[in-house]
Amino acid sequence: MMEETHIVENKTIWKDEWLEWICGFANAQGGILNVGTADDGTPVGLADIKSLLEKLPNKIINKLGIVADVNKRTLNGIDYIEIAVHPSNVAITLDGVIYYRSGATNQTLRGEALERFLLSKMGMHWDEMEIPNATIEKDIDREAVDYFLKKAIEEERLPKDSINDDTQTVLKNLHLISDDGKLRIAAIILFGSHPENYVRSIDFRIGRFISDESDLLFQDVIQGDVIRMADRIMKVLRSKYLVSYIGYKGMKRTEPLEIPEAALREIIYNALIHKLYTGTFVQMKVYNDRVSVWNEGPLPEGFPVEMLMQEHSSRQRNPLIAKVFFLAGFVETWGRGIKKIRKALQGVGLPDPVFEENCGGVRVTIQRPRNIANLGVVVGVEDGAEEQTDNEEINDFNKQFAIDFGAVDGVERSVYNVIKANPEIRQAQIKSITGISVRTISRILSSLKQHEYIKRKGGDRYGSWIILK
Repeated sequence: MMEETHIVENKTIWKDEWLEWICGFANAQGGILNVGTADDGTPVGLADIKSLLEKLPNKIINKLGIVADVNKRTLNGIDYIEIAVHPSNVAITLDGVIYYRSGATNQTLRGEALERFLLSKMGMHWDEMEIPNATIEKDIDREAVDYFLKKAIEEERLPKDSINDDTQTVLKNLHLISDDGKLRIAAIILFGSHPENYVRSIDFRIGRFISDESDLLFQDVIQGDVIRMADRIMKVLRSKYLVSYIGYKGMKRTEPLEIPEAALREIIYNALIHKLYTGTFVQMKVYNDRVSVWNEGPLPEGFPVEMLMQEHSSRQRNPLIAKVFFLAGFVETWGRGIKKIRKALQGVGLPDPVFEENCGGVRVTIQRPRNIANLGVVVGVEDGAEEQTDNEEINDFNKQFAIDFGAVDGVERSVYNVIKANPEIRQAQIKSITGISVRTISRILSSLKQHEYIKRKGGDRYGSWIILK
């Protein structure tokens, strides 16, 4: 029996609408349409098989412009028709509509899906498209180009004298300028002075939630060229979303993030490289117990999400963008990024990331440390060394805070950090984030005001906090 699969479709009788399935097979990987068989592939026979064998080849040529193999087959003494469809190198239409076989379904391609399909048939990717009116002088930020060159030279993936190349030479060497001198869309995304003028969803958005999407506390929108976007994102995450543990290795001050920066950067880079730029913005959601990053754009066909956690090759939606990220040393080309994420998380005792297909895109979720509800800063002294740092102002602040509050359990520091991250926050929200009772929070707020770390501007409902230290 010939059960239905992504390349096999069974029909009991012939209808002209089955031409849509033939069109879909031709536009995808090819396939077989059996006529005169049940869904499980069992032959049921055809009354007009001789007539169909004569008509179908001409019908397929006239309607679709392709040649398919139309043959009579026999199984268990019962005849049926097998139509073998070969994959086409060009787009095949039926009455002006393009169909595409995906999985066990036949899809009508429209909008962005149609655009991507047509580009693929021409051997192109979306990031290779030219922008007729864009110019280097008007639309490319040389500082972004220099940033890339310095990173690539540091990684020894470009020669040192590349730093002296003019912008046009750099872009041409990266294939970001077409043969007729037009900028490609990848050039604008990577190095654009105002990329939002050409790409509608280049934003990277970060939101702070408590347990679900109904309780948004605050948010940030990160914009600008993509080559420096990860740096901007990490700066914002450090300033108000994630905890940095302050410690010392001998005489040197350390401030590692609660989630290893290497893992976060790899996830951010993947989202920026594989994102569907004709879709919506990348979304990072920071909850009390987890962080998730979602980018629009499905996984490649025949590439299940489970494959991400196994050995796999790198298949890029935007190869020009991916190449620049590789040269800058941000990513590798061998599909090793997820291994790097897992290794970094395991190094601090965190579980593996969870990947899932969600709302037409891919979402990765990583857990925050279990004790992160206590947002106090961990201060340690190694080998009996005195607490010293090259930033005396921060060091003096830590010492004074310990004098003022004792720093026994860190609850005062937890409340202070939350307020510093979001001066508009209310007591109920502080409770949700820290797990500290409202009564204790009220006492801590009074103490923080008394020691002149914060002061209140406006009323309890609509006012905000001013950070004094």
